[in-house]
Amino acid sequence: MMQICEGRVAIVTGAGRGIGRGHAIELARQGARVVVNDLGAEVDGEGSSSGPAHEVVEEIKSFGGEAIANGEDISDYDGAGRLINAAVETFGGLDVLVNNAGILRDRMIVNMSIEEWDAVIKVHLRGTFCPTRWAAAYWRDRSKAGEVNDARIINTSSSSGIYGNMGQTNYGAAKAGIASFTVICAKELGRYGVTVNAVAPGARTRMTENLQRARAVASPGPDEFDARSPDNVAPVVAWLASVESAGVTGRVFNVAGGRISVAEGWHAGPVVDKGSRWDPAELGPVIEDLVAKAPPNAEMNGLIPWPETTD
Repeated sequence: MMQICEGRVAIVTGAGRGIGRGHAIELARQGARVVVNDLGAEVDGEGSSSGPAHEVVEEIKSFGGEAIANGEDISDYDGAGRLINAAVETFGGLDVLVNNAGILRDRMIVNMSIEEWDAVIKVHLRGTFCPTRWAAAYWRDRSKAGEVNDARIINTSSSSGIYGNMGQTNYGAAKAGIASFTVICAKELGRYGVTVNAVAPGARTRMTENLQRARAVASPGPDEFDARSPDNVAPVVAWLASVESAGVTGRVFNVAGGRISVAEGWHAGPVVDKGSRWDPAELGPVIEDLVAKAPPNAEMNGLIPWPETTD
């Protein structure tokens, strides 16, 4: 069977467990040499352990794949630089960066502390920026030296960020930022032979298990397809990491179970133009009419709840 990432060198952050683990293993199965980055922290970002990353490396090696473990903090700028260098020094280059690491500090906005806000923004948003900044510089330097890149950055957004979920203003803001970061980086890095995309996964992980219990999601039977398995996201990431995806950039994909959709970003909807300055007193009916004509915001499943109509 063809391995679509044969010979590629990939970094996956947050790869010790859950969705990131699935990415690392699938990339290795598809022929990539993988740097498995993970701090081994708890869901809230506290603590650390080298165990999870090393366990994934051993699993990859068990089926003949190549991988190394890396414990750098990707939200630390210098640490992120060392992560990129680890791939280049160990495997001779870098083709793919998968920014996946994340934590949760869920709280309603009226109760959220500044520490809970900062911790989530740091790991998700800064932790996506730092490795990307170093990888982009590496590929830019190669391009300026006359080398040809066929490189990929794959970020991790979330339905919480692009559609909105109560109790996650910090997490959602970070994930929405990553979606915008993806679109802008795609515009900036295309000249260097780099595509930039993102996935918004739907899966059962340590970070979503409380949500799953709240929604009373039934577990599949032993012979049934587990639509909530975190491993279901990996095939899309592996394809985006491959040379086949060179024509796709600046996109965010919803991925859950066997379902894939393109998340459509903010765009201008109904419009009115007076051609001169508005008086605030006249805007009531104008804005109410615009809102009435615009589709409702999408729900957490990404679908727009169109109102029912009767004939």
